[in-house]
Amino acid sequence: MGAAAALVSSTASSATAIPSAPTLYLPKKRRLRVLGTHVTLQEPLRLQAESDLGFAIEFSPGGSASVLHQASTRPESFDLYEQWSNSIKILWQAGSLAGIDKSRLKHWDQVNGLTRTGRLTPDAPIGRGDAPHQLLHVQPDGTLGSRTSDTISFLPYVHNADSLGYDADVIDEGIPYETESWGWLFDERHRGRVALVNAPTIGLFDAALAAEAIGLMKFGNIGAMTRSELDQLTTHLIALKRRGHFRGVWSSVPQSVEYMRTDGVAVQSMFSPGVAALRGMGTRCIYAAPKEGYRAWHGVMCLSSAAKGPAVDMGYEFMNWWLSGWPGAFIARQGYYISTPQRSREYLSKAEWDYWYGGKPASTSLQNTSGEVAVSAGELRRGGSYENRFSHIAVWNTVMPLYEYSLIKWNEFLLA
Repeated sequence: MGAAAALVSSTASSATAIPSAPTLYLPKKRRLRVLGTHVTLQEPLRLQAESDLGFAIEFSPGGSASVLHQASTRPESFDLYEQWSNSIKILWQAGSLAGIDKSRLKHWDQVNGLTRTGRLTPDAPIGRGDAPHQLLHVQPDGTLGSRTSDTISFLPYVHNADSLGYDADVIDEGIPYETESWGWLFDERHRGRVALVNAPTIGLFDAALAAEAIGLMKFGNIGAMTRSELDQLTTHLIALKRRGHFRGVWSSVPQSVEYMRTDGVAVQSMFSPGVAALRGMGTRCIYAAPKEGYRAWHGVMCLSSAAKGPAVDMGYEFMNWWLSGWPGAFIARQGYYISTPQRSREYLSKAEWDYWYGGKPASTSLQNTSGEVAVSAGELRRGGSYENRFSHIAVWNTVMPLYEYSLIKWNEFLLA
């Protein structure tokens, strides 16, 4: 008996026959599964995307190391993966990703030069390490490179120039590009009040920049450290840890916020949303503009190699949505940039655009993504304009040639 017919009363067994109703087959609700980090997998973005696109979206945020491991070993567990460009090499080699057809990206022609060429301005230096344009295009032999092709390994979208955050109620406010320094992470004056991000492709570079800044080490190529350099850097990290220098390591933005808000951390590796959240809570957290340059990253959104049919179609819809305007304006309010900034400009007030992208003083107080005041009227964004910040890149988040060995050394530090 069909499902609809089962609803007919059992009294229908009388002499009068009742024709059977046709069986109803209800379509399964379409659902897109997105695996990534807390940085961009935020509930307001999910809700807006569901409303705009008309299908269910499931966010699975986690720490950068854990989601990278899941993506590299279980591509069937997600449809889209998002994190940072330094994860591309690992996932591409693992066969976890499918190439993206540029012809299906509606706003590809508006993606700016940072991802296409590595520069926003002609004279800007290309940072050391894995500049994202070097990993963007799928080459005829299946490898990744900068030579233009019809297929790309990732959608270029959110990006930023990261540094260290510090509590200005504890550490005197520095001067951008002059006195603010990565060396503060190793400064003995801050012993017991320092934290690092728990990611070997990120935290290791923060530590290397700190060691170089105070003259403890000099690297031949900080984007491709040698075995002896990794050994030496790990030795310094372990020695500092055993002296009680580090308060801890954090694995998510919320954890970094708690470290500074309640756990006594005065200076640490930070991501922009953490700084914005702390400022919204009243903590005088300053995002430094280090004289040595920033550690930059570029967000990547990728298709799972296991995604099929409707999941692929929804994936392209979601990727196109990300570059359409509103999402880029939303993440601008937490200090992030988007690869199609002109599309997002119309969703930002003039005061917001001038502050976040233009490097001009805020003409009025500005809110973060939670609706809290994070920028006071008259305040300047640390590091200046979009173009200026990306003209001061020390290194990009990178998977070095000795990546496996760097994992071993980072774990030695964690376990010491």
